[in-house]
Amino acid sequence: MPYILLLFQYHYKYPHWSVSQMKTGIATTTMASLPQTIILFLLLLGAFAQARDPFACDSKDAKTSSLPFCKVSMPIPNRVTDLLGRLTMQEKVRLLVNNAAAVPRLGIKGYEWWSEALHGVSNVGPGTKFGGAFPGATSFPQVITTAASFNATLWEAIGRVVSDEARAMYNGGAAGLTYWSPNVNIFRDPRWGRGQETPGEDPVLAGTYAASYVKGLQGNNGDRLKVAACCKHFTAYDLDNWNGVDRFHFNAKVSKQDIEDTFDVPFKMCVQDGNVASVMCSYNQVNGVPTCADPNLLKRTIRGQWNLNGYIVSDCDSVGVFYNTQHYTSTPEEAAADAIKAGLDLDCGPFLAQYTENAVTRGLLKEADVNSALANTLTVQMRLGMFDGEPSAQPFGNLGPKDVCTPAHQELALEAARQGIVLLNNRGPSLPLSHLRHRTVAVIGPNSNATVTMIGNYAGVACAYTSPLQGIGNYAKTIHQMGCADVACNDDKLFIGAINAARQADATVLVMGLDQSIEAEFRDRTGLLLPGRQQELVSKVAMASKGPTILVLMSGGPIDVSFAKNDPRIGAILWAGYPGQAGGAAIADVLYGTTNPEGKLPMTWYPQEYVSNLPMTDMAMRSSPNRNYPGRTYKFYKGPVVYPFGHGLSYTNFVHTIASAPKVVTVPLDGHRHSGNATISGKAIKVNHVRCNKLSVGIQVDVKNTGSKDGTHTMLVFSKPPAGHWAPQKQLVAFAKVHVPARSQRRVGINIHVCKFLSVVDRSGVRRIPTGVHNLHIGGVKHSLSLQPATLGVIKS
Repeated sequence: MPYILLLFQYHYKYPHWSVSQMKTGIATTTMASLPQTIILFLLLLGAFAQARDPFACDSKDAKTSSLPFCKVSMPIPNRVTDLLGRLTMQEKVRLLVNNAAAVPRLGIKGYEWWSEALHGVSNVGPGTKFGGAFPGATSFPQVITTAASFNATLWEAIGRVVSDEARAMYNGGAAGLTYWSPNVNIFRDPRWGRGQETPGEDPVLAGTYAASYVKGLQGNNGDRLKVAACCKHFTAYDLDNWNGVDRFHFNAKVSKQDIEDTFDVPFKMCVQDGNVASVMCSYNQVNGVPTCADPNLLKRTIRGQWNLNGYIVSDCDSVGVFYNTQHYTSTPEEAAADAIKAGLDLDCGPFLAQYTENAVTRGLLKEADVNSALANTLTVQMRLGMFDGEPSAQPFGNLGPKDVCTPAHQELALEAARQGIVLLNNRGPSLPLSHLRHRTVAVIGPNSNATVTMIGNYAGVACAYTSPLQGIGNYAKTIHQMGCADVACNDDKLFIGAINAARQADATVLVMGLDQSIEAEFRDRTGLLLPGRQQELVSKVAMASKGPTILVLMSGGPIDVSFAKNDPRIGAILWAGYPGQAGGAAIADVLYGTTNPEGKLPMTWYPQEYVSNLPMTDMAMRSSPNRNYPGRTYKFYKGPVVYPFGHGLSYTNFVHTIASAPKVVTVPLDGHRHSGNATISGKAIKVNHVRCNKLSVGIQVDVKNTGSKDGTHTMLVFSKPPAGHWAPQKQLVAFAKVHVPARSQRRVGINIHVCKFLSVVDRSGVRRIPTGVHNLHIGGVKHSLSLQPATLGVIKS
């Protein structure tokens, strides 16, 4: 093959490679000494071969680029108004859908709104195309794994990397700028197939993740956007397909208390703290009304109360679903009108393009309603710079193939996996393994050589993979046996090879768990046990193993591994979630102690009995002894667990001491004497009657590492409020990370916003601050904090 063609082949396959790497890759050719200047010229030629033409306002088109909506110096609202005034009704309705049509007479190209970036630029959705100059993108751990790091700085850093790569692909004509991520639904039921996409079961954790990741994606350029993120799926959406009930037909019956206390919290934080550019409504109904047709949810809550600066989009074909499947309206025109009047701005699907014009003609909808919807989407496009002409001349216009899959990006993917791995059990201790004593390792299990499994769902094409087998192989000689042909593990044909490998090796690592054939979108689990005969394989291998047996679990949802937890022959258990493209390296680093584990579970691990008689369709969060209902999540469930929310061990020991914290905090009332319901513990003040602005509790905590290994401590702060039986038994109010060298101490400052995090929600859905003693728990340390209203006396309701 001619040398120049080889160069192009290597460039398109490995766009992140340096010139020296490229020359090394073709060093066997007769022209490997070709001058670097020529190589660089060829690389630049390849990089710009697929450069994107302007979306609109092309300076080469004098007729359209001089129009007012193209003038960057004008305020965006004025530009939007000008553009709307130039569009015909036929043109407008074709802009209401994800594959928005071109308007050639105004120099506007067609645009595909649907791209995904859940944990890296994804190939889900038609807006992104891998290949050519962009064969892959950095694939970070699945969100449930990254959430286990409890590291908001990491989440924002991942967002910055993902948006760098998204912008690079946009500049190269391979992606859009609107990404329908993250998924911030609550992981309410452990069987949910999409729980893996979420930051877990706690609303504050999910909301903090949402705001952090969105900030990383969208950038800090004022009102200008690097990419436009989207928090989904609003609201009370956490069932895909269970026991004959699917998300297209499901009516989630949710109390006002649970809506305010649980389901809406991450979305509110995403909008108000993250300033997200979009929110997606879900397929399901909430209390009999489709979310995408509910003005209380869309117009009054998201846009009215929370002040969304952006657009509201439907989940794909949601409008069609509530007409065709849920039969919510009599005609398609009524469905289109209901959606737009409720506050929907963009339809992922063809429905609004097909029926909106007729809805206007029949008087069901006004053209002004259509204009309002388009104003929101066009504003976001202008904030993205899509109407500013040549992309290469804009901020981020220099990003290209060289900025995708860079060594720094891939190192961050590895670090994210390290931080998200959770050490569940460690007898003896059995971990870390020793370089000297454990030189031969049997690596067994259906996920032992996993690659694509590690990136979970809503992923793209990874830059490269390091499987667990490869990762462990960097530390020791390996003996590899699958044990099961796949995670279904329907027979024992491969057991004997696995058992023999364990008998020979100095240590045995079983990499078991789930994959997308077990849990996925539209695939909820029926139970919590390991699939098929995996448990039998684990037990038999542990019985035969010459050395320590380590169980590594890949999964999005929790697994009941009580058998392994209680088996003295299983020395340690790790949960890796779906750890991304570098997951195998991260697992090996933890196994051998190069990395000291620091992850904490972002969801409760329940026993199988928990789901035996628990319908996924029951949305109630709080337990109800009267109807034998156990409640959901650590906040409301009081029964036995396999591992609790927030559980995670280290190779060292950390001790907390509260250095300073107030004992009494005065809650300033907003010029009134207001109160809430009397409870066993006292009174509770409505949050909207409190001057909340800077009302926070500052705590200083000393964290001492009493062990012999350096470690990063993940500190979780819980509060047990005094508000009686409608309050949670405890709730997460803060978390922080601190690196503490062995036998050293570090001080950590925590600020807890009183109105946001020390409040609870009453049965009417009203958020209140309970007065009286709140017990703050940090590890094994408790601090009592009394909240008292500034004005005492007889408080009238």
